Amino acid sequence: MTAVTVYGVCAVSFMMAMYALEHRGRRFVLAFVLGCLLSSAYGFLSGAWPFGVVEFVWSGIALRRYRRLAGL
Repeated sequence: MTAVTVYGVCAVSFMMAMYALEHRGRRFVLAFVLGCLLSSAYGFLSGAWPFGVVEFVWSGIALRRYRRLAGL
């Protein structure tokens, strides 16, 4: 198992956990944004650039949701 694979498992696991906890408050939505960005980086590092692009776009959608919840 390579370092990139270990990083990817951690990043995607964190993202999924934060997605599951989003209903607990907006700080978990913000953590989900971070998880999406980490997963996006994994996609680019692993050479799966379509995954990286989709996760980057998803982070923007989640950031918009966070801003709406925060009243910004």
